Amino acid sequence: MKIEHIAMYVNDLEGTKSFFEKYFEAQANAKYHNSRTGFQSYFLSFADGARLEIMHKPQMQDPSKSFVRTGYIHIAISVGSTEMVEMLTSRMQKDGYEVISGPRKTGDGYYESCIVGIEGNQIEITV
Repeated sequence: MKIEHIAMYVNDLEGTKSFFEKYFEAQANAKYHNSRTGFQSYFLSFADGARLEIMHKPQMQDPSKSFVRTGYIHIAISVGSTEMVEMLTSRMQKDGYEVISGPRKTGDGYYESCIVGIEGNQIEITV
């Protein structure tokens, strides 16, 4: 078995698509739009075959996001090397995204950094 895709609702569908294309080389499919419900989505595909569905519809709730809570907490994206972790972390920080940890080697052996990415969602950048 494998996870087929992960999905997230967002306020800014086009901005989120651009974020993942710019920083993580995601490739988007054609936008799906259900004119009856207002639902819109893209599937973003990554080089290794992983997929992220980003979705939007009118009248969504947008509660504040605590990083210490139950439920899904972050998405981890492997960029292939410690140098890429450092370069991408620096680039995103220069672009105004908050770095909340790293780059560093963690106690469980990962080399990673964590940033607060699009719409306050935590993204782990790892080897």
